Amino acid sequence: MAELVDPPQGVERIVDLKEALEERYLSYAISTITQRALPDARDGLKPVHRRILHAMRLLKLDPGQGYKKSARIVGDVIGKYHPHGDQSVYDALVRLAQDFAVRYPLVDGQGNFGSIDGDGAAAMRYTESRMTEVAQRLLEGITEDSVDFRQTYDGEDEEPIVLPSNFPNLLANGSSGIAVGMATSIPPHNVAELCEAALYILMHPDATARDLIRFVPGPDFPTGGILVDDEAATEQAYRTGRGGFRVRAKWEVEDNGRGTYQIIVTEIPYQVQKSRLIEKIAELLLARRLPLLKDVRDESAEDIRVVLEPRARTVDPVLLMESMFKLTELETRIPLNMNVLDKGMIPRVIGLGDALKAWLEHRKEVLVRRSRYRLGQIEHRLEVLGGYLIAYLNLDEVIRIIREEDDAKGELIARFNLTDVQAESILNMRLRSLRKLEEIEIRTEFDKLTEEKAQLEALLDSERKQWGIVTREVTDLKKAYGPDTELGRRRTQFAKAPDTDLADIETAMIEREPITVVLSQKGWIRALRGHNNDTSGLNFKTDDRLKIAITCETTDKLLLLTTGGKVYTLGADKLPGGRGHGEPVRIMVDIEEGHDIVDIFVHKPGAKRLIASDIGNGFIVAEEDLIANTRKGKQVLNVSGTHEAKLCVPAEGDMIAVIGQNRKLLVFPRTQLPEMSRGKGVRLQKYKDGGISDAKLFAAADGLTWTDSSGRTFTKSIDDLKDWLGDRAQAGRQPPTGFPRNNKFSG
Repeated sequence: MAELVDPPQGVERIVDLKEALEERYLSYAISTITQRALPDARDGLKPVHRRILHAMRLLKLDPGQGYKKSARIVGDVIGKYHPHGDQSVYDALVRLAQDFAVRYPLVDGQGNFGSIDGDGAAAMRYTESRMTEVAQRLLEGITEDSVDFRQTYDGEDEEPIVLPSNFPNLLANGSSGIAVGMATSIPPHNVAELCEAALYILMHPDATARDLIRFVPGPDFPTGGILVDDEAATEQAYRTGRGGFRVRAKWEVEDNGRGTYQIIVTEIPYQVQKSRLIEKIAELLLARRLPLLKDVRDESAEDIRVVLEPRARTVDPVLLMESMFKLTELETRIPLNMNVLDKGMIPRVIGLGDALKAWLEHRKEVLVRRSRYRLGQIEHRLEVLGGYLIAYLNLDEVIRIIREEDDAKGELIARFNLTDVQAESILNMRLRSLRKLEEIEIRTEFDKLTEEKAQLEALLDSERKQWGIVTREVTDLKKAYGPDTELGRRRTQFAKAPDTDLADIETAMIEREPITVVLSQKGWIRALRGHNNDTSGLNFKTDDRLKIAITCETTDKLLLLTTGGKVYTLGADKLPGGRGHGEPVRIMVDIEEGHDIVDIFVHKPGAKRLIASDIGNGFIVAEEDLIANTRKGKQVLNVSGTHEAKLCVPAEGDMIAVIGQNRKLLVFPRTQLPEMSRGKGVRLQKYKDGGISDAKLFAAADGLTWTDSSGRTFTKSIDDLKDWLGDRAQAGRQPPTGFPRNNKFSG
């Protein structure tokens, strides 16, 4: 593309809009990434936080000094370093002071700085601030040429590019931010644990994430809580720099006497607003989605105390809490996306080991720069002291030159071979220094500085010694914030989530009520309240009538068998109410075209069923193998051609009775029938024409029972049935007198 030349004055220049937008948007994106959203890997700070601490240092707001109005600090920050809105700067300062938001606060606030309930801080004119000891550690040595400075936005002042950071702030306090096309989310950690991991890295530079999680088992949140992740997930997250951590509220059971209890929540997950959490629980309670919970109360004062009252004394507290964790923010997932600015310039996702190495490398660089700065100061002082000694040895001559010579400085330099610095320092020396004691002090100071200079030169020449000093600094930091200190003790504990059946949790979230499920011939289903045995008065659509009516509870699962051999699962709590005609089953599950419903029954855990096709092929199947997790159902009985699934009856007993449409009865042992999860099955009874009509399992000790159309019950003992006893796949013979004409065991 031809180079653009500025047009003559008054003539508009044509610019390619696409190129102009790309260029400007790229500039904006880079600015957002580097100057706003992502922290520096070395000190863990974003520019706004760095500028706040720098401004507080210049205002001499050290931990031992008095407080100053927050408005004064914000004014300095936006006036000198950070040309943005005052509220955004104040919000950043407030967060640095909140002990529930920051693991190791950098600002010591006086006044209302907000609460864990989500209350905002008071206006900046009402609050006061100063730095904490942690902030002072971040700034330690900043005046000793330990870091580079750059000009501020208006060129009138200077600000640090990065802080010396004698504290692993990136991981200790964490960070979060959203830039353009990338984001960062780093949870806070325990400093003593980070120091142990850093010391291990200093001894073993090739340490892996598996090695480091022995020292840093997981985040340490300011609000406590319990981490329930497994070690493998934690290792992967720390190795890749991406992942997440499941954190739960800490709770305990409080005995109220007489067999009653209540649950007390004492710690809630990080970044969860307590008031919003209780609001959400109350909403779910009103929506009847927490049937095990009766009430929730906030009895918090300085500490957190949220009371959960169970519906009844028989409610299992673990099951109640598992249902609460599933539906509320009592359990949250804290993401890990360690996207940081490497050396303050390049955005990069790093793992735990790289993050600690970046901090250690920075500490080594700060040590070298401070040592060189100190060495320069010593050399300058030694030069001055050397001039002083020459002056004392030739005191009378020096005084004469100063009194009599026009160019005293030049004469001193020429007479005693002094440097410009030495001559200037002699001329600036006060008269009271001209005493014998001062000479002794100068010689003592000269010797001490000479010794320190040798040590510094040896340090700068030896990388091993430099790492030794860094190791000592990290060890001192570990002692200062050890597990026996109030600020350093670990707050977030570790535990395994209880092995609670997911089905039990789902059941616990459903209010248990008795219902009667009604299914019509055309496949319309509804649930009537209560166990309504009288279904004669029910209304159906034109040309429709009752097919099946069963009683159950809202917590039950219903299994539905179709002629295609598929089984579908329905939640009893999700069925339409008893008003009207209900809804078609086909809108709840995907029953294939041309298939009809054979049976619907209540799922009983641990139970088994005999499933059979119309031609008499079947097998025993566990009800757990009938449950379908999707709308498409689960193929259980394989049928082909025009054949269909015919029946699915309870498999309770050691004998099987089968009767065909040809009215022949056969009884054989259950052991002759296989147990399978899916298949075609084996032949139950042999037919010349027609197929199976009904089947029933019974206990040989109890005998075979059936009911006729009049409601009378008949029972035949196993001895009475000896003429019908045989093996599977035989034809059988005509049933005993009194057997129902419809060839059904239930009349």
